[in-house]
Amino acid sequence: MTDARAPEPADWSYETAAVQSAIPRGLGQTIGFPIHAAAAFQFDTLEQAQAEFGQNTGLSYARLQNPTVRALEERLTTLEGGAATVTVASGQAATLTAILSVCRAGDHVVSASSLFGGSTGLLSNILPLMGISATLTKNTPAAIRAALRPETRLVWAEMISNPAGDIADIAAFADIAHEHGALLAIDNTCGGVGFLCRPLEHGADIVTQSLTKWAGGHGSVLGGAVTVGTRHDLTRNPIFTEGGEASILNVRGDAALAWRQRWLGAHQLGMTLAPHSAFLIAQGLETLPLRLTRESETALALARWLSEHPKVGKVSYPGLPDHPHHALAQTYLRGGQGAVLTFEVPDPSAFLSRVGVLRIAPNLGDVRTLVVHPWTTTHGRVPEAARYAAGVTPLTIRMSVGVEALADLQADIEQAL
Repeated sequence: MTDARAPEPADWSYETAAVQSAIPRGLGQTIGFPIHAAAAFQFDTLEQAQAEFGQNTGLSYARLQNPTVRALEERLTTLEGGAATVTVASGQAATLTAILSVCRAGDHVVSASSLFGGSTGLLSNILPLMGISATLTKNTPAAIRAALRPETRLVWAEMISNPAGDIADIAAFADIAHEHGALLAIDNTCGGVGFLCRPLEHGADIVTQSLTKWAGGHGSVLGGAVTVGTRHDLTRNPIFTEGGEASILNVRGDAALAWRQRWLGAHQLGMTLAPHSAFLIAQGLETLPLRLTRESETALALARWLSEHPKVGKVSYPGLPDHPHHALAQTYLRGGQGAVLTFEVPDPSAFLSRVGVLRIAPNLGDVRTLVVHPWTTTHGRVPEAARYAAGVTPLTIRMSVGVEALADLQADIEQAL
């Protein structure tokens, strides 16, 4: 008889963790996530209720926590290599939660300008209503450093930007932010929940993502997540240090940042993820490695083919050697360069009117290949200069590659051109 220890989740490969993590073993346990449809949870005594409402570590009210949602959060934390995760109702809710967790009126955010249109709008239009200013600048360490102010609390970038495919130089951005006393937050949506890249391993402090995309994977659910690691320094942020012995940092210790994010996103703002949505996302995560591997391979093949097509203009995909961030893609990404690419066509309206396999829809990470005209849709309300900064022109088509056969996608694009 051997006494070999069974591998722990920390030792598992991504593929194993995606299907095994957060599922208990034992007689009568389900081989998957049960859905707990409940609005509130019971206590035996007044004292139990008082303790839970003071600490919020267990179950009390479903706006704060739910067993199905908790299991999903545990799995996400494992896949991102983090310490804690809070899930919320959408990717946009996750972005807002992450920013407000470290910023308040009078504070400042520096962000790379190659962003999803919704993030650009939030930084430019919504945060100023709360007294928080933001500077959008080039996606380079030098530009990020030059944009810092004394009141800067957060540096923001997308791991793989939507739609330009720019790659965040995480280690360099982290050094710049930390030297200034700020934190680095990375939107890892196109990084596939840690499958292509784990930003926390490269120095990021906060990782957000839209779970609507590759985590869900089938265009059937909305969700977002904020994950934190263990190495963030909060000692230079007054939000966490003010109050002496009663300060958040003193009371919550290493869990201060994760606690504030749950308090904001779920407890105070009520951007709660429904248990059925958590179940669907957990199901999607189990096949994410299979889907994103296939989609990345197909995206690279399509990018190479389109870059040589006489009827196609500029093609942007970080897997191509001529992409300005190709070298960074080789540094930070593993297992592929993602499933999103852009290409220019002479008449986007005519092209989109002819597609028969591709579907026109404003989503990413679906098993179906989706195309959209960002200039008039996802980035349509963004100022023109910001659209160009995000890699969007009037001729740009954004494509999120699905799992269809490469030959069928090529044939459909060819006839549409």
